[in-house]
Amino acid sequence: MRGPAVAVRLGVLLATDVPEAASPADIAARLSAGLDAAYPGLAWEVDVVREELGVAEEDESLDLLEFTRDRMLDQDWDLAVALCDEPLRQGKHTLGRQVSPAHAAAVVSLGIADTDPLDSVQAAVARILGLDPDDSRPAAAHLRGAVHTARQLATDVEERVGENEVAYGWRVATSNLRLLLGTVRANRPWTLAASLSRSLSAALATGALTLITTDLWLLSAEYNGLQMALVGAVAVASVTVALVVGADLWEKPRRRGEREQVMVFNLAALVSVVIGVAALYVALTAAALAGSLLLVDPEVFGTVTGEPAEFTEYLKLAWFVGGLATIGSALGAGLEEDDDVRAAIFTRGSS
Repeated sequence: MRGPAVAVRLGVLLATDVPEAASPADIAARLSAGLDAAYPGLAWEVDVVREELGVAEEDESLDLLEFTRDRMLDQDWDLAVALCDEPLRQGKHTLGRQVSPAHAAAVVSLGIADTDPLDSVQAAVARILGLDPDDSRPAAAHLRGAVHTARQLATDVEERVGENEVAYGWRVATSNLRLLLGTVRANRPWTLAASLSRSLSAALATGALTLITTDLWLLSAEYNGLQMALVGAVAVASVTVALVVGADLWEKPRRRGEREQVMVFNLAALVSVVIGVAALYVALTAAALAGSLLLVDPEVFGTVTGEPAEFTEYLKLAWFVGGLATIGSALGAGLEEDDDVRAAIFTRGSS
């Protein structure tokens, strides 16, 4: 027998510039009915609030998104969607929507989306839960995954007196595993480096310089597997710390009721950054391997290192150069704008 439906609280912020086509109570009732039908096993409780979101010319879409999430935490909602009429702006881009599964929040410009407000909210909810809103009949497995994600958003992890942050974080991670994995996948962390031009430029410059430094050839030839692994770990850790600390990605809950939601966000942020930096490391190592095979003469390499110029030695050199280039990208990470880093990791905008 199926158990009782899990209650999921959705907050909808209507900007003051959105025309009043219906009363907030009517919008809430219609949204609840539509979401109940779309997601079996869930009972949606919808709060619709008129809100001053900010000035479109001054506040970028990421600011509005984080404002929406703050209101979600304040009101103890599980998800939140803000609707405005003005176009959303992020840097030089004009967007119709900005969605962040990591924040469980979205902002939609009705003026650009040109859709019914209810349809816009339901589409944003689908994106937050990992579904394609253009798919009117998602596969059963995908729908079950979305329902499970919503259940995890709505279900609180039990608080234990005197429990430290590590133990609590582990319980949150294991209790919200599907939610975390879905959030990290939605973040597409493997595209992180391509979105951060300063970090990528610093990494490529470092790699080019280190590849032709013969002292590093000697080091790579002498290093064993454990030392190479340590180079990789230090490289990934240094850039991860630079991004997390520099862009202030690790949040602290303002009150106890926010603790689980903030921990889920922090864990998703950390895993996303680690994967993104690891993907950068792999790409730089591949580039260094191609460069070493093309530019490093085997006879010169053998003369300098005293080792035969075999593929294994070139691979060790590429791994070493890739690690140093990744560490070099930490310098570029310090030059990135905080909003650029946060947008690259968490948000998915579209026109």
